[in-house]
Amino acid sequence: MARANNAAASVDVPPLRVSRVLRARRETVFEAWSTADHIKRWFAPQPCSAPQARVEMRVGGPFELCMALPSGERHWVRGTFADVIPGRRLVIEMRVTDGAGALLFTAVTEVDFADDPAGTRVDIVQSYTIVDAATATGMIAGATEGWRITLDQLEREVAAASYSVVHATFHLERSYDAPVARVWKALTDVDAKAKWFAGPVDRWELVERRMDVRVGGTERLKGRWTNGVVSTFEAVYHDVVPNQRLIYSYVMDLDDRRISASLATLQLQADGARTTLKVCEQGAFLDGFDDAGGREHGSGVLLDALGASLKQ
Repeated sequence: MARANNAAASVDVPPLRVSRVLRARRETVFEAWSTADHIKRWFAPQPCSAPQARVEMRVGGPFELCMALPSGERHWVRGTFADVIPGRRLVIEMRVTDGAGALLFTAVTEVDFADDPAGTRVDIVQSYTIVDAATATGMIAGATEGWRITLDQLEREVAAASYSVVHATFHLERSYDAPVARVWKALTDVDAKAKWFAGPVDRWELVERRMDVRVGGTERLKGRWTNGVVSTFEAVYHDVVPNQRLIYSYVMDLDDRRISASLATLQLQADGARTTLKVCEQGAFLDGFDDAGGREHGSGVLLDALGASLKQ
């Protein structure tokens, strides 16, 4: 319960809750909270600016920001970090004052960061204690819109910091208890491939699937995740040697943003009634959305799913 010092009745303000998925790596989003230079660029919702800030991301460290209105009026947010779990969670205890330094309200801001198929999910819970009800209540009433604008600015901040390209190569190998012709069919027949090449059934819904395995042919797989993000795999085949070799290039998109471009080589080798599949991928991973380690792990999961499909 929040109490006003200038009114007989208490003022009860429910916590504010807001979430946003940002198209950047969790480390990039977390970093945007860590320095005064970052905070001054995005934390004050327009039309406010932030001419001054002091930020030291450690428990007990300061989180201080001056918000300046176009009229010249200024409000200070003065707080400290109460909890810091790198890349995962922040808790900031804040005091908001007027231009004369009088305390208007206090707030505890909890920020949780989590990986999301589209980048990073940020969940914010802000709880208030009112000191000056006449002034603070109106400011807090606008907090939802203020956070919307602030998170728009954070989204632009992390996007500007996220443009990058990482090149990497990885190799995978699997041995399947199935003849080469059956493994080849699992790689090149649309119905057979649909049994293993897809997103997790509890979090992904098929939107489009088509494939035409021939030199110059294309393949496209599009699906919607439970959070609404659409992922798209689009490939072009460059070399097709039945039962022996596939070479194709492919791109991956999340909604309308490209996250990688890769060249994949698949080689099949018979070993009696068994088949060895060797995969080599050379990738350009864009803007921190994915990397060779994550793609290698994901590709390994799919190859294991291929093996499971051969037992059906």
